[in-house]
Amino acid sequence: MITVSALVASGQVAQIPFHLNRAMDNGLTRDQASEALTHLAFYAGWPNVISALPVFKDVFEKRAG
Repeated sequence: MITVSALVASGQVAQIPFHLNRAMDNGLTRDQASEALTHLAFYAGWPNVISALPVFKDVFEKRAG
């Protein structure tokens, strides 16, 4: 989750899918990832989180179906 958070905070959205999938493979839940985004919005800035939201959504949808 630290790597995913750092990627969101630095605006590196292209790298998020790989690392988010690995984090979820190792036990990170969808709820935990969503909660992290909420915290990051306040600490790393709303624009970075808004840019990462579609990437997170895409990963969640691909893992669910």
